[in-house]
Amino acid sequence: MFQRQLVSTLSSRLAEPRRFIQIVMGPRQTGKTTALEQALQKTNLPYRFSSGDQALLAGRTWLQEEWAAARRLITKDSPSAIFILDEIQAVSQWSSVVKMLWDEDARSGIDLRVALTGSSALLLQSGLSESLMGRFETLHSTHWSYRECREAFGYSFHDFLLYGGYPGGAPLRHEPDRWKAYLESSIIESTLSQDVLALESIRKPALLRQLFSLGCAYSGQEISYRKLLGQLDDAGNTTTLAHYLELLSRAGMLTGLPKYSGSTLRMRGSSPRFAVYDTALMVVASAESPEALLKDPAKFGRLAEGAVGAYLLARSKIDRLDLYWWRDGNHEVDFVIKQGDRVLGIEVKSGAVKNLDGLSAFRKKFPSAETMVVGTAQTPLEDFLGGNLPLFSE
Repeated sequence: MFQRQLVSTLSSRLAEPRRFIQIVMGPRQTGKTTALEQALQKTNLPYRFSSGDQALLAGRTWLQEEWAAARRLITKDSPSAIFILDEIQAVSQWSSVVKMLWDEDARSGIDLRVALTGSSALLLQSGLSESLMGRFETLHSTHWSYRECREAFGYSFHDFLLYGGYPGGAPLRHEPDRWKAYLESSIIESTLSQDVLALESIRKPALLRQLFSLGCAYSGQEISYRKLLGQLDDAGNTTTLAHYLELLSRAGMLTGLPKYSGSTLRMRGSSPRFAVYDTALMVVASAESPEALLKDPAKFGRLAEGAVGAYLLARSKIDRLDLYWWRDGNHEVDFVIKQGDRVLGIEVKSGAVKNLDGLSAFRKKFPSAETMVVGTAQTPLEDFLGGNLPLFSE
C-alpha cells in the first residue's frame, strides 16, 4: 500500500521519547486515519487506537476511560506505549481533558505517546489554542500531490487536473457522475455542514454556501467584496464575507489570496483572489463535463493555474511559505511566494508564451525578487506539480 511522507514523519516522532502531543490536521478525506494506522505498523510499541466516533456524544468520562486503558499497556517489559485519538473533535471538552491527562502523565513519568487527529480542522484549532499551547506539534495532511496520485493510482496529468488530490475519489474517476456525487456528499457537504457550519459564529449559512460556490467557480480571479455582495442573494457585509472566507480557508476548501505589495497593512486590506485547495472543487462547481473543460483552452488554463495554486497552498503548510498574488495597473503575476526575506513571482502558462510583461513589471518593482514561468520547456507544468523543481534558486 502506498505510503505518504507523512507516515514516515509520524512514525519517527512516535518512536521518540515522549515530548509533544502529535496533531495530524488537514481537510476531510485526505488520509489522516490511514496515515496513523500505517505509522503504527512501523512501531514496535503497544498501542491503543480510539475514535471519538465510537461513542455517541462522547465526553470527558469516555476519554478518561480510553486514556486509562492506554496507560495499562505500559508494563515493566514495555515501559512505553502509544495512544491514538482519532476524530477527537467528536469528544466534548476534549482539549481540557487532554491537557489534564497529559500533564498527569508528565508529573508521573508515564511514557504514553499521544497523537490526535480530527476531520474538523476548525474545531481542532480552537481546542489547541484554548488549552494545549506549548504541548503539541502539528503535522499537516494536505491534499494529495500529482506525484502521489500518479504513483498510488496511476493518474495521468489530465486525471490530476480534473479529479484532484482526494484519494477516496480515485477509483471513481472513470464514472464522472458518480465521482461528482461522492465529492458533493462525502467531502463538500460534510465539510460545510459538520465543520464550518457547526461553529456558532455562522449567522448566515446560505451566504457561506453561496460564497463557496462562487469562489470555486471564479477560482483564479480577483473579485472585490462589494462586487461579491452584488452577486449573492443573502444580505451580508464585507466583514462577514471576509470572515466566512477565512473559515473556508481553515477548512482546506477555498481561500482568498491577498495582493502582494511589500506592505503588510496594504496586503491585509486588498481584495482577495480566489484559490481552491484542490482543482476537483473547480470541476464540481462547473456545469460542464470534465472532458469539455480539457478541450477549452481558456478553461484548461484555469485548471492548470488552479493546480499550481493548490500545490503552493499545500507547500505553504509544510514549508511555512506566505502566498500572495500581485497586480499593478494592467500588469499581473499569478502567485507570489515569500519565505523569510526571499520573494518569488510565478507566472503560469498552459499554452504558447506570448508575453511576460507582468513578471517584467514585478521585477522592476521588486528588484531583489526571483521569478519563474511555469509551463515552459525549461519549467514544465508536470515537473513543477510533481515536486521535481525547487521554488527558489540555490
